[in-house]
Amino acid sequence: MRTLYHFKLSPFSRKVRIVLSEKHLEFELINERYWERRREFLAMNPAAQVPVLTEPSIGLFSDSTAITEYLEEKYPEYPLLGKTIIERAEARRLSSWFNNKFYYEVTKYVLDEKVIKHFKGRGSPSSDSLRAARSNISYHFDYIAYLVKHRKWLAGDNFSIADISAASQISVLDYLSEVPWEHSKEVKEWYALIKSRPSFRPLLNDNLPGFTPPKHYTNLDF
Repeated sequence: MRTLYHFKLSPFSRKVRIVLSEKHLEFELINERYWERRREFLAMNPAAQVPVLTEPSIGLFSDSTAITEYLEEKYPEYPLLGKTIIERAEARRLSSWFNNKFYYEVTKYVLDEKVIKHFKGRGSPSSDSLRAARSNISYHFDYIAYLVKHRKWLAGDNFSIADISAASQISVLDYLSEVPWEHSKEVKEWYALIKSRPSFRPLLNDNLPGFTPPKHYTNLDF
């Protein structure tokens, strides 16, 4: 059985879960507390990061971008990079934006302060870090709003890895009640479309002990 080592509130794990589901691939989930640096897990990925995907008779893959590129080439029947060379380049560019810039300016602050600190027993969240995340998310939402005003989906006419990467980051923040939905009607409508996709719905059933999502989190219509 194909296996994905993941953490429920890792945006990169969520991205791969959505891709696997969009490609109609069966997989088993194994929860990995990656910050504990379990020896067996380090043997699979010395970077001690999730996700890690194991494929029967093939091997294992780490890094969400490498995994999604592999899945795109191995299972091209349901493409997630777009239909033209321009659209594929744009999908990759935007996916990188959310994997890196958005993550390090917003998601990582919230995840580290609210979740990882909790599990490590390192005290209360830093108000300065959370303030920075809440400030930074505004201009990221402005950028997403600009894109969806001018395109059907973030990278163009087709739902792609760009939308998946962005929604994966936002879904983690939403679970932790850190999304200013009132900031942008356009972003909220775009996210609602993704939220309703069958590939996304399993994420709405995630439950992390010690953390309760807001009531709207599982509501497909907000």
